[in-house]
Amino acid sequence: MSIANRALSEPDSNASRGPVKVLVWDLDNTLWRGTLAEGDRVTLREGAREVIETLDERGILLSIASKNDYEDAMRKLKEFELEQYFLYPQIGWNAKSSGIGQIAERLNIGLDAVAFVDDEPFERAEVQHCYPQVRVLTAAEMPGLTERPEFFPRFITDESAIRRQMYMQDMERDRIEAEHVGPQVEFLAGLEMKLSIDRAREEDLQRAEELTVRTNQLNTTGYTYSYAELDRLRDSPEHLLLICGLEDRFGSYGKIGLILVEKRPDVWTLKLLLMSCRVMSRGIGSIVINHLMERAREAGVRLVAEFRANGRNRVMLVTYRFAGFKPVSDRDGVVLLEGDLERIQPHPTYVQLRVGR
Repeated sequence: MSIANRALSEPDSNASRGPVKVLVWDLDNTLWRGTLAEGDRVTLREGAREVIETLDERGILLSIASKNDYEDAMRKLKEFELEQYFLYPQIGWNAKSSGIGQIAERLNIGLDAVAFVDDEPFERAEVQHCYPQVRVLTAAEMPGLTERPEFFPRFITDESAIRRQMYMQDMERDRIEAEHVGPQVEFLAGLEMKLSIDRAREEDLQRAEELTVRTNQLNTTGYTYSYAELDRLRDSPEHLLLICGLEDRFGSYGKIGLILVEKRPDVWTLKLLLMSCRVMSRGIGSIVINHLMERAREAGVRLVAEFRANGRNRVMLVTYRFAGFKPVSDRDGVVLLEGDLERIQPHPTYVQLRVGR
């Protein structure tokens, strides 16, 4: 069976959890020694800064779920020069599980990709009870986290090293959008977005593999590909491997999409279409699909797409249907949809599209 046609194997229970994408920290007697609310003179825990900086460089996001006064805790983090590392910190008096749920929602990351470190057995048990899929760790395990395989991505890409900064740019975009009054299309036009679609090059393959491993909410089939497989597909005359990049006036989103098309003389099959969750609300998925439809029409072939539901990627099916794709078969959990190449939607004017051939 070819690489592009292989079936998904059933992973073992540990591998199915995948890598950690965000580590949520408790503060008292975990990140630092002492209890802030009791007036202790708290000191940063040995090795904590090194763990934070190393995980940040690897593209693993960091946040906080702590029972503390928000202003006092943020003031102390600023004293330690660490406040910039933590996204959407949940500091207050609610249950830690509530904070973790909000962090995962705001980062749009599945709970199975979240780890939580806390010194208190009660707090760890409370989180584990509410979210069994979250990896719960003791404070004593903190110094060795950077050596654990789930905290060690296979590749450190350009996007990995600046992932936190890109999320911070997203936070600014969200703030501006929340304050915007008027049609959404006006807000989107104000972003001055530029989308690129290019053939994947060798230097793109590490990021391409990372996208297939990290992205499952917006992955049409859930297929994952290794660096070596992607390299073979990149050079295959029977396949088209494309990678998408996006930038706007706030900065670069990095490489945010991957497309794999299997080419036959009379039909092209979309084997894989995935998008970063950070851009789907910008309508990028629909723009990419419309471009592929135009490309297939120019080549004089039909365009079909495979879709395999994974419980979290239904929005991708909706995107296909919105673009005019209709189901033509359903076999072994794979729905095959065909696009109507006579009814291709025009590209929105709020995105400048650049296509490399």
